[in-house]
Amino acid sequence: MMRPVLGILLMLGFVVFGPTIDVFAKLAGETIPLFQISASRFVVQIVIILPFALWFGGRLLPSGSESLLYLTRGALILSASSLFFAALRDLPLADALAIFFVEPFILLLLAAVLLKEKLGWRRLSACGVGFSGALLVIQPQYDTIGFASLFPIGTAVCFAFYLLLTRKMAQHISPITLQLNTSIAAALIIVPVIIIYEGSGNAYLDPVWPSFYDMLLLAGVGLTATIAHMFLTYAFRFCPVTILGPLQYLELVSATIFGLIVFSDLPNTTSFIGMGIIVTSGLYVLMREHALEKSRAQRADTP
Repeated sequence: MMRPVLGILLMLGFVVFGPTIDVFAKLAGETIPLFQISASRFVVQIVIILPFALWFGGRLLPSGSESLLYLTRGALILSASSLFFAALRDLPLADALAIFFVEPFILLLLAAVLLKEKLGWRRLSACGVGFSGALLVIQPQYDTIGFASLFPIGTAVCFAFYLLLTRKMAQHISPITLQLNTSIAAALIIVPVIIIYEGSGNAYLDPVWPSFYDMLLLAGVGLTATIAHMFLTYAFRFCPVTILGPLQYLELVSATIFGLIVFSDLPNTTSFIGMGIIVTSGLYVLMREHALEKSRAQRADTP
């Protein structure tokens, strides 16, 4: 059922909780290998979601065709994370983010072509305005050009397809079941790799025994990822991709706020201007869809 305003509000929940995943992961990354953090994230998600899935009942085990979709979705989110980690080895964070944020444009175009969703000039304009605000917040240097720039582009492509699968599968699968089986699929991919590389000395794959503090951080990664992606999955259940795509830039605003609170990263004046542009763009999308939904309801009530 289409409920665009509800979908937008749920998407706002995602952009608020999304950066908390990175906060916990950044703190844990000081002592825990990156791929162990990823593996822990999905294992924790399984532990959190499974009781709810059992409580609410319904069909938990996927069919053969659904299993392939779950494995694909799990592989896409793992690939997106891994490619972004690779980008950060050679690129400044600002440049990597600036390249990654072509993703909403990729998402809108793929939704129009593959899902046949309506893509008007207003939605493209909102996406473009959000992107301009993102560049003001990130303030990339533009002096690092080379092969490494392909990694955040790969991240953008993988995440765009991940969101398209979310939209497609959320229409006929319970979001709780969807998140549970995606987490299981991702864990089945990454956990064996971690086990194989144990003792290898690989800085990214060789697991370490976490301290109690590290365990809390890893639990935080899994908990915030569960909350954020439940918001995301429900949002795409109720709202078209072409509406939600431009709202992804609002995540930069909440990320900047968390950066200030946790890491004392104080934004400059240009960043505040960029955040204002992003928020304005997001409010425009919300108000326009609210007006359209109200108009549709009035027409439906007209005899």
